[in-house]
Amino acid sequence: MRIRQVALASSDLMMADETLCRLLGCAEGYIDREIIYFGLQNRLYTVGDSFLEVVSPAQPGAAAGRFLERRGTDGGYMVIVQVEDLEREKKRLEHTGIRTVFSDDRGVAKAIHLHPKDVPGAIPSLDEMTPPESWLWAGDGWEARAARHVGDIKAVEIASDGPRETGNCWAKAYGKALQQDGKHWCLSLGNTEIRFVLDSKSPEPALRAIDFDTLDCRAICAVADELGLSRRDRVVSVCGVEFNFC
Repeated sequence: MRIRQVALASSDLMMADETLCRLLGCAEGYIDREIIYFGLQNRLYTVGDSFLEVVSPAQPGAAAGRFLERRGTDGGYMVIVQVEDLEREKKRLEHTGIRTVFSDDRGVAKAIHLHPKDVPGAIPSLDEMTPPESWLWAGDGWEARAARHVGDIKAVEIASDGPRETGNCWAKAYGKALQQDGKHWCLSLGNTEIRFVLDSKSPEPALRAIDFDTLDCRAICAVADELGLSRRDRVVSVCGVEFNFC
């Protein structure tokens, strides 16, 4: 079990795509036309063998559109965790009271999305792939589109005024134990983790940061400065989320 994909929501897909392509070192983002089912359009970037996605509403009433209206700004939208056996996870979830809002089974790819009111901070997804190293949502040949500046997603961070309570919701969703690490709480998912940190001013739990393995920090910092992005050393703000280049 590990974080395999993270999605951001942006009101300006073209601007976000240009920024992310340059910052990550990608020639282009992959377009998944099937997500029009959710009223969305997207771009998806291969980072190591994990994925970063940005979505934007393409139709009125899309959930991402309501998310952006409520926040008044771009932000972290979804955390997709790859699991070994989705049927086993679904049976476990039956006893938790956590609701499923979407289910998809294509044989080689299966997924469920959980209700963000039950697991707050971002939409949680549990996905199974056959074979496990594949990733249907990224299209054919995703390996050849790997970013030059960054590698895998290593962690995400969710801020709230009750990090332990928020963390316990996610622990229940993924059937893992919440652990305390210094001033924050964390959920270990294989070689990735979800951190839960305190923000007493946060109106609601929110995905605030993503940690990446870094391949070319000098290029990342140069692009961030050229584009006028907010940057503190190796931390760059994009789409309302801090990218931590570890």
